[in-house]
Amino acid sequence: MPADSLRFGIDLGGTKIELIALRGTQVCIQRRVATPSHDYDAIVEAVAQLVETAEAELGERASVGVGMPGALSRKTHTIKNSNTLCLNGRAFDRDLSARLARPIRIQNDANCFALSEAIDGAAAGAEVVFGVILGTGVGGGIVVRREALIGCNAIAGEWGHNPLPWPSSADEPAPPCYCGRRGCIETYLSGPGLTRDYVQRGGANIPASQIAQAHDPLARAALDRYCERLARALASVINLLDPDVIVLGGGVSQIPDLYNKVPELWSRHIFSDHIATSLRPAKHGDSSGVRGAAWLFNS
Repeated sequence: MPADSLRFGIDLGGTKIELIALRGTQVCIQRRVATPSHDYDAIVEAVAQLVETAEAELGERASVGVGMPGALSRKTHTIKNSNTLCLNGRAFDRDLSARLARPIRIQNDANCFALSEAIDGAAAGAEVVFGVILGTGVGGGIVVRREALIGCNAIAGEWGHNPLPWPSSADEPAPPCYCGRRGCIETYLSGPGLTRDYVQRGGANIPASQIAQAHDPLARAALDRYCERLARALASVINLLDPDVIVLGGGVSQIPDLYNKVPELWSRHIFSDHIATSLRPAKHGDSSGVRGAAWLFNS
């Protein structure tokens, strides 16, 4: 598509649906509505109405890309792994395409996050980018030469459900994960994972952001353990993918200490005499996912 074409991105979340209209890298419109999370047909209609209202306001037809938790199954061609359960098993891309009478592109929200940051965000110009979401869960997306890497199983970048590498006694007992396994990266590095670790050692049940701002010894120790675990987890990504840039998003990514401490710690686990990979906070913050959805029509 031409660089100045009008692109719509949709961020389809469990509680809100957000639309952004981009012309080039400039935002023309940004709108949000509540997600009718238990009604599949109502979700399709809500997205379609957001698109139609924005097009009426701008007087122009746009491409539509959608980012969402979960993915489009390569086997069934329906949605899988979405936390908005009524979407699972449904042909959302085809239904929305029919409703709007145009092609629709759908990707996992972490892929959209990584794509946004690779195109005009914190990793603009980098050849290989690994985008990480550290929030209530842990997600990841891979972008190579400004294209999202999906994989034959549509799970490329899903590092959160690998085991935490190089475990130590401080990591025991391995926490249970909703996926049915124990010791997943997500159970340690999500916001609730940091809170759990703090509480287990005598801290208060407070959000990760408050732990990072606290000055008591228990909080400092919890944050040190978090940084060391994140360093191990990202070192395994660097050993496998060797990205130019790793970009962090999500609520936990707003902890400033991560960007100094983690690169100091990961070198002991990386199989190289020199580490050029940089660790950066997302440029577009909470808007990265919806911007990346718009960029799904980048080619």
